[in-house]
Amino acid sequence: MSIPDSTIWIVIVLLGIGTFLIRFSFLGLIGDRELPAWVLRMLRYTPVAVIPGLVAPLVLWPAATGGVPDPSRLAAAVVTLGVGVWTKNVLMAIMTGAGTLYLMLWLVG
Repeated sequence: MSIPDSTIWIVIVLLGIGTFLIRFSFLGLIGDRELPAWVLRMLRYTPVAVIPGLVAPLVLWPAATGGVPDPSRLAAAVVTLGVGVWTKNVLMAIMTGAGTLYLMLWLVG
């Protein structure tokens, strides 16, 4: 199956325009205005909401195991969450989680 070059360029340009309009709606139209306190409070939780959304599929349905959960990834997720809650340190949580994953992969396979 071959896609014409003009179709690919049209899709790229349309995606670029769409991305610009989405960002301009926040930065260009309301970027210099004072936001309400409740909006600022909700924006602080954005990374907390995004990171689990990115990581959960990699833990629960990893492509490396064909979509079947394995003890190594589950243990790494539990250690990462536990260390993060206990220490409130993101880097410490990530490093201990990565160490746990590599240790479990070495031990269990």
